[in-house]
Amino acid sequence: MIGIIALTLPLTVLSISSLIEYSTLVSLFLFLTILLFRYFAVLLMAYLYITKYTFNNTNGFYPFVSVIVPVYNEEKVIRQSIESLLRLDYSNYEIIIVNDGSKDDTAEVAKTLVGIQRGRYSDVKVSLINKPNGGKARALNAGISYSKAEIVLCMDGDSQLSEDSIRMAVRHFSDPEIGAVAGNVKVLNRRKLFTDLQALEYIEGLNMPRAAQGYLKLVNIIPGPIGLFRKKAIEDAGYYSSDTFAEDADVTLKLLAHGWKIYYEPRAISYTEAPEKLYQLLKQRYRWTRGILQAIRKHKALLFNPTINFGDTFVLWSMFYEALIWPAMNIFANIFFIAVALIYGFSSLIFFWWAGLALLDLSSAVYCVAVEKEEFRLVPYAIVYRMFFILTIDICKAMSTVEEFLGLEMTWGKLERIGAPSA
Repeated sequence: MIGIIALTLPLTVLSISSLIEYSTLVSLFLFLTILLFRYFAVLLMAYLYITKYTFNNTNGFYPFVSVIVPVYNEEKVIRQSIESLLRLDYSNYEIIIVNDGSKDDTAEVAKTLVGIQRGRYSDVKVSLINKPNGGKARALNAGISYSKAEIVLCMDGDSQLSEDSIRMAVRHFSDPEIGAVAGNVKVLNRRKLFTDLQALEYIEGLNMPRAAQGYLKLVNIIPGPIGLFRKKAIEDAGYYSSDTFAEDADVTLKLLAHGWKIYYEPRAISYTEAPEKLYQLLKQRYRWTRGILQAIRKHKALLFNPTINFGDTFVLWSMFYEALIWPAMNIFANIFFIAVALIYGFSSLIFFWWAGLALLDLSSAVYCVAVEKEEFRLVPYAIVYRMFFILTIDICKAMSTVEEFLGLEMTWGKLERIGAPSA
């Protein structure tokens, strides 16, 4: 980059207009270099992970598992979720429902499910814990404390697990260094514009980076809809905390800080309801961003001292980049390049820039859809994925960041469930 500037700057006519044009081209080149480096680094590690995963056979480990299901006002979906859990391709598990002070009929519906239920291979014990409302973190902690199992699976009350999710995930715990396994989250309620875009985002924007992190055994967020933990590891980390709006990110950082490795299992799938309307989506991402920033701030000592735990420092900086630096760069680049194009007549350059990014996203979408055996109809959404959908999300992230630094008060903002069909 320095060489290009050194070679071309002396040939540039030093006028205000030409300098702006020159700086635009240099900025565009720099932006694309960072984007492509990030993209191909993630793609390479994801590919290495998938290659290693394909030839890695670690079956034969079937510990007792407690499935913790925290619920708050989930009367529309709780029965469906529990019935899906009874169809799991695993015989050695129990289900613990934790009702976090629901105000609807969740407790009444859950009571009808309590007892010994018939599972796919054997009887499955379903228990119910009723507690005053205290938030998801405290609900999960209540279930984990109640459990006597070696492995606990934490999920959301509206989620539905794939039949082989436990069997595929628990095998990694045969490695004593593994403290947790992150699952693969997919959108359940599709066939609408925003939910289809989120379905593509989960496949391309979340699961591909998670596969890359899995290659390093440094997954940065164990997703709320499906995460399996060695109980000893989560006890070492001090359980879930309620002092951030991203308890899943916080507990992940605590596990890494205590020296535990975190793996990713793409076949441990959780289907979850995604926001169907734009304002619901922005509320969700607003909470996610502020929660992640709160978790980073909570563990800020590790940002600048890699001698404490290098893995945690690496993960924190990657989270900081994704939550704070990249959204700002993306917003600024779009505003700057569009403004220059309108003023100086670079419209054709901007078109090729947009077309190049769209082609990159199309290629990535085809790869990710093929790897995950997903619906090919999601691929065309890649044309508008980065320039419109991701830009909108990044604007939301930027606004969330400003409000977090200003210390403005926020609430949980629970998504209203619609009771989507089974996966």
